[in-house]
Amino acid sequence: MGGAMDTQSAKTNDLSQAVSSDQIAWIKLSSIFLPLKTPISDAKVLTGRQKPLTEVAFLFAEIETKNGHSGIGFSYSKRAGGPGQYEHAKEIAHVLIGEDPSDICKLWNKLCWAGASVGRSGLAVQAIAAFDVALWDLKAKRAGLPLAKLLGAHRDSVQCYNTSGGFLSSPIEEVLDNVEKSISAGIGGIKIKVGQPDMAVDLKRVAAVHDRIGGRAAMMVDANQQWDRPSAMRFGRLMEPYNLTWIEEPLDAYDVEGHAALAAQLDTPIATGEMLASVLEHIALIQNNSVDFIQPDAPRVGGITQFLKICALAEAKKLQLAPHFAMEIHLHLAAAYELEPWVEHFDWLDPLFNERLEIRDGRMLVPNRPGLGITLSDQAGHWTRATAEFGKRP
Repeated sequence: MGGAMDTQSAKTNDLSQAVSSDQIAWIKLSSIFLPLKTPISDAKVLTGRQKPLTEVAFLFAEIETKNGHSGIGFSYSKRAGGPGQYEHAKEIAHVLIGEDPSDICKLWNKLCWAGASVGRSGLAVQAIAAFDVALWDLKAKRAGLPLAKLLGAHRDSVQCYNTSGGFLSSPIEEVLDNVEKSISAGIGGIKIKVGQPDMAVDLKRVAAVHDRIGGRAAMMVDANQQWDRPSAMRFGRLMEPYNLTWIEEPLDAYDVEGHAALAAQLDTPIATGEMLASVLEHIALIQNNSVDFIQPDAPRVGGITQFLKICALAEAKKLQLAPHFAMEIHLHLAAAYELEPWVEHFDWLDPLFNERLEIRDGRMLVPNRPGLGITLSDQAGHWTRATAEFGKRP
């Protein structure tokens, strides 16, 4: 009896050592700027608050361990902040060397405390996000599972909608052509931008797109925070006959009470959250019944670790989920959400990766590849402006 117990104890100890003995040995950071084919404008540009978007700045983190496991993750910024994310990541990366890559939550806190003077939201946690996503990718790869399966998937595909064809910088004729291309490609929902200074122009575009869709796909509109409360309520009431899936960002991202009033008084669901930069900011939306669809962005809130905290709170309130941008990450996270979610299809990032996500019958399929299922393309290397390495590659 004692011998059997000793044998079992030895096996347990051996297993424990095998699991816990790995260490982060090497980290590479890359600052990559993705140029867009044409400048992009939404309502923030038409109201004079921003310039057209011409490129997206990405922070990539590649991590390798002593035992040969690897992971890749990324964060991003539009218009400003990309170089700052990269510089902050360089300042804190060294604290991960020698750490166990499985201790993801512990490492998130360690990275946060390494840069505590710059806070726990915004650029500071967006730099952490690249490391955090890479660690989750590594963990899933080591298990031989897609990230969605590691998290505990509810489904193998997620409803997907397209935004990239409906920007205000595109004339209505081009938007209508993009509707046909998207539906032909298997996209399940079409979102167009609204929020122009002349609401009558928005109404005409909505009517034209709705007629072109003809019930073949869901439809959403996105005002990018450009209305005041009365304008948002008026527009929302005018939208009721269209049976939209949601109205997105009708008000300032931090107007918790205004969004709550819209959600309570309109039949059309209200969606927002993409511009918030921490878990605490999302808690305010959730606790105040400000949204029907919560739209967190994993890179913006600090990575997958923080995103999962938002999801737990949102599930408890039975909210719908529609993560913002970065479908390569959010497809897996949406697949692991209890209620039927949506994921945003953007083809902008395609040149950065060797792989492509498959769309069929209005849904994006979770890839069978381990982890996120992405590898950087040669083209990404050509767009890389700076790199930094830490530790020693095994």
